[in-house]
Amino acid sequence: LVDQYVLIQYYNIMCLPRNLICKVGGVSLDGWGQKEYMDISQPLYFTLTFIKFNEKRIYEVDYINVNPADAIKNLQFMLFWYEVIFKSVAFSCLFPLFPVQCNATLSAMEDVVESPDPVSSSSSFSPLECTYSITVYIGYGVEIQVRKVNLSKEESLTIMGYGGRGPELLANETLMREGQVIRSTTNQVYIHYRSLRQTNHGVFSLHYQAFLLSCPFPLSPEGGGVTVTDIHPGGQAHFHCDPGFQVRGHEVATCVNTTQPHWSTPEPQCVAVSCGGWIRNATVGRILSPPPPSLSNHSNGNNLSCHWLIEAKEGHRLHLHFERIALDEDDDKLIVRSGNSSLSPPLFDSDLDDVPERGLLSESSTLYLELTADSSSIPLLLALRYEAFDDEHCWEPYMPHGNFSSSDISYQLGTTVTFTCSPGFVMEQGSGTIECVDSSNPHWNDSEPVCRALCGGELTEPSGTILSPDWPQSYSKGLDCVWQIHGNEEKRIELDVQILNIRHTDVLTVFDGRDLISHVIGQYMGSRERFQVVSGGSEVTIQFQSDPDDSSFILSQGFLIHYREVEPNDTCHTLPQIEFGWISSSHSSPVRGSVLTYQCQPGYDISGSDIITCQWDLSWSSSPPTCVKVQQCPDPGEVVNGARSVRPEAGFAVGTVVRFSCNQGYQLEGPSQISCHGRDTGTPKWSDRSPKCVLKYDPCPNPGVPDNGYQTLYKHSYQAGETLRFFCYEGYELIGEVIITCVPGHPSQWNSPPPFCKVKASFCDDCFTVSQSFEPSHQILSENIALAIILPIILVILLIGGIYMYYTKLEWKPRFWKSLSHTHSYSPITVESDFNNPLYEAGDTREYEVSI
Repeated sequence: LVDQYVLIQYYNIMCLPRNLICKVGGVSLDGWGQKEYMDISQPLYFTLTFIKFNEKRIYEVDYINVNPADAIKNLQFMLFWYEVIFKSVAFSCLFPLFPVQCNATLSAMEDVVESPDPVSSSSSFSPLECTYSITVYIGYGVEIQVRKVNLSKEESLTIMGYGGRGPELLANETLMREGQVIRSTTNQVYIHYRSLRQTNHGVFSLHYQAFLLSCPFPLSPEGGGVTVTDIHPGGQAHFHCDPGFQVRGHEVATCVNTTQPHWSTPEPQCVAVSCGGWIRNATVGRILSPPPPSLSNHSNGNNLSCHWLIEAKEGHRLHLHFERIALDEDDDKLIVRSGNSSLSPPLFDSDLDDVPERGLLSESSTLYLELTADSSSIPLLLALRYEAFDDEHCWEPYMPHGNFSSSDISYQLGTTVTFTCSPGFVMEQGSGTIECVDSSNPHWNDSEPVCRALCGGELTEPSGTILSPDWPQSYSKGLDCVWQIHGNEEKRIELDVQILNIRHTDVLTVFDGRDLISHVIGQYMGSRERFQVVSGGSEVTIQFQSDPDDSSFILSQGFLIHYREVEPNDTCHTLPQIEFGWISSSHSSPVRGSVLTYQCQPGYDISGSDIITCQWDLSWSSSPPTCVKVQQCPDPGEVVNGARSVRPEAGFAVGTVVRFSCNQGYQLEGPSQISCHGRDTGTPKWSDRSPKCVLKYDPCPNPGVPDNGYQTLYKHSYQAGETLRFFCYEGYELIGEVIITCVPGHPSQWNSPPPFCKVKASFCDDCFTVSQSFEPSHQILSENIALAIILPIILVILLIGGIYMYYTKLEWKPRFWKSLSHTHSYSPITVESDFNNPLYEAGDTREYEVSI
């Protein structure tokens, strides 16, 4: 590749291989004056290497070490896009060296995902990782029900949704409970299981089924409404606006069938038909922010000038309520006049007056509004509510996020109205009770209050509601809100989190106490299904923090939490006894912090975590384990200088057969195959020990037993390397090597000729001859012959004497008298060792005749 440019593009890798290895070598860099060689061969699982490029020159290499235990959690979702131009570069990427241990691709509309079967232990251990991919028809989502989950702290189970705007965390092992239902918003779900345990992996069982997805219910535009035929794919949403407003955008949106169904067009807005207008026979309505100058016919360059005339029936007056208003104090201006022209007397001038809390009352049946704005200023926000009423009544009060009760529904003079806020809202800017006063000019004696969801507060009621700030509108970023709930000292606080839909960078934390240094019960981010949390004491602190630096800030719904006092329960629920095992407890009752240790009977293994703890929220750290009968033998190990084959290949279950073979030049010593047998009691066992592969040589034949001597461990042949030792009988001496060795070869040979036994010279004078039936040339020492004769005689005499004493003392048996003299013939005795070879084997057979 010399003097050539090579374009290399990294592919979009959604899940990085754990052991991606990249090497860059032979890089000739202009300007450095020499060749530089770089070798980055550390597995990506342990080290991430980021190479930054400047045109054709490598100028910086960053190494970021990653904890292997956290690598998958932190790095499994990364995207790489690089277009790199090298000059004179040799580049190669070697992809996974470790095969995927378990995975599955599922496309059925309903199925079950279960934990992998147990694997046998091995000296070379790598983490167990399983990935299950579920893809159903487009327009359907995946509903997963947790039937069983029992994992240890060394295991993780993550459920992710794909196919939308990006990967979405649906659940993980810390949030998963049996019976829980998890729903995806797309048709693609990935389940990733990882275990750092070498044996006794946890278990899980997840049942999934497809369900029909739908588009979210569209929001009604301010100053208008929406009618929906169906929120499932194919359904339509029809938008309309109140009189005086028009739809900006599409009036009809269709639910589109995709991996994540959505409306074909964004929700429209209701804007003023024009910048200003004449509203006749006004009763109740709103005036909203006009269109931007670029869309208005009443603009002059960047300036906006709008005029509204609101005209009620003769004899009625108008009340104008300021719901929302945000004007630039330098460039924007709003004037409200009591009359029908720009010459009428002003009631409000934004340059001179503060926003009236009670609103404005017209002196006649008309109001005239003038608005001027400059588009270069802050965005214009305007929401005014008008209402017509006659001279004998007050206007109808208005209170969003609250309710009111009235003593007279026609609001005549003397009518009192009492306001209350909805749960979770706090009353601000007004009185809780107002009265219609002044017969000459009927009006309320105070302004209507405002109900707002605040950022934090002190709560002492036995039950209540906590809402995210500005609920139901989205909260803003950069918030740090703290709510403190104080209950009865003898009670506990139960939090029912009904809605939790916050951004992944925002945090909701629950503390078991009155301050932020108390024990943390739970910390939550993103979205979750409804769940409950119970405190350990009578006080709870809730903190909500929204990220102030989130560049991709999007509106989010927030959260809705109901709380109430409950009776104390300072123990976890009692767990049943474990079958085929027993439980040891650190405490007499399952109080907070108590530990249960599970053990199984012989022949059974723990499935799940063998230690579980009663946590602060009075829930167990994991589901109780089970004792599962061991159905497999231990790994018999590999054979050195050989190979093995296992059938079936997965594990070593009962019935598995392992066959062994040796490399060329070696031969098996032991069985060629072993099988795994089950037992009623205890664990399964192999039929025999594993064999060995030994060097293959022609054996050395047995050199024979020397006369008047013997060998140890007599065999017909000896393998290369084995030794043979010789001995002589008493009175003989060994001439030659006592030990000889079989030297390998083709054929193998003894390293020395066998020795022989020679009679000692000093011993020959006492020799005598004993006649032998065979081979008279063999000589036996006289002492040995005499001993062989005398001992049997003594034994026979003792036997006769005993029999005589028995019959003379007890009873007489005539049949006792029999001949006691005859010839005995002795057969040689063969003794076999554990090796199925005679420990001692006579070189010949002799018979002796003895007369008594």
